[in-house]
Amino acid sequence: MRFAVDAHAIGRHLTGNEVYVRSLLSAFADLDKKSEYLAYVSGAEGEAGIPSRFETRQISANPFVRLGFDLPRRLRIDRPSLLHVQYTAPLYCPVPTVVTVHDVSFLERPEYFTTGRAMQLRITVARSVKRAARVLTVSEFARESIVRAYNLPPDKIVVTPYAASPSFRAINRTGAAQKVRDRFHLNRPYVLTVGDLQPRKNHIGLIRAFAKLMKDQPQLPHDLVLAGKDTWFAGRIREAARESGLGGRIHFTGFVSDDDLLQLYNACDCFAFPSFYEGFGIPVLEAMACGRAVVCSNASAIPEVADSAAILFDPENTEQMVRALADVLKDSELCARMERLGLKHASHFSWRKTAEMTLKVYREVAGARVPREQHSRVAAGSRR
Repeated sequence: MRFAVDAHAIGRHLTGNEVYVRSLLSAFADLDKKSEYLAYVSGAEGEAGIPSRFETRQISANPFVRLGFDLPRRLRIDRPSLLHVQYTAPLYCPVPTVVTVHDVSFLERPEYFTTGRAMQLRITVARSVKRAARVLTVSEFARESIVRAYNLPPDKIVVTPYAASPSFRAINRTGAAQKVRDRFHLNRPYVLTVGDLQPRKNHIGLIRAFAKLMKDQPQLPHDLVLAGKDTWFAGRIREAARESGLGGRIHFTGFVSDDDLLQLYNACDCFAFPSFYEGFGIPVLEAMACGRAVVCSNASAIPEVADSAAILFDPENTEQMVRALADVLKDSELCARMERLGLKHASHFSWRKTAEMTLKVYREVAGARVPREQHSRVAAGSRR
């Protein structure tokens, strides 16, 4: 069997989408030595992120060229058993598709998107999932949302959860803190949040809660660190930081590498994830895997991911967020307990398990295709 994966996200700082495809391909390389793999990438950095024994093909980073021309042309030439994409399949696809839909926030919370982007996703994802041989998603919350949105039979959708990369792990905190001081000039203890600077991540809500916490508990020496790349919404978040009166204690790192993120997780006193909407919420697991206490939103899929290993709050409620942060930062016994629970909980997830579930779907889809192809060849032979 020959499995093709649209891996254009690798090397392009597309955060969750990039983590997903890169982690899957790495796990496939360890798990499956018999199948052939073909990765469609955009640029040299993308090619460098592919396991060495996998074939690669260059496709455009421009979505219109990639989906309208490059992928259809390459698929006709390469003839894989299937193509795995995220969200959107090519306009013409001569092979069965497996489509991963991480969430349908563009339908349920379109205010988090530009008008054009939300409209594009509404059109292309609907077409892709209805034509797909199988749809993958990352949580039961997301699966139920997809069933409602597209009226799909539940057995067409398979939940294959994320995991924290093995690179995210507990390391020496003193050493991590020194590297963070050297790299980011952060000299005080800090609360960390991770995510692109976009509306649904609720950075503004966290900034307001942090400002109130510092007003109520002036003895706390902490700063707030926001790690994530800028988007069209970043200006609003930076303005909220300036207006908080604590601008000098609120830091924006921009996009950070996994190596830097490992140090930031390990050196923080607490990890906060106040997002309004997530199909999964992988930073929660990453922080837990690094041995950090987590306080997070009780919305969408986040409670499913965090389970009982985090302190939950209503992301719309500033007082609850302040209380959660204060409890962890002021109570060392509670903090240590949450750190232990988080480490144990994160260990239940692995990309190997996710890859095994994904490969099972690949083989079912590819296996279902073989009899039809054989039947077509027999029919063609009888006509001759």
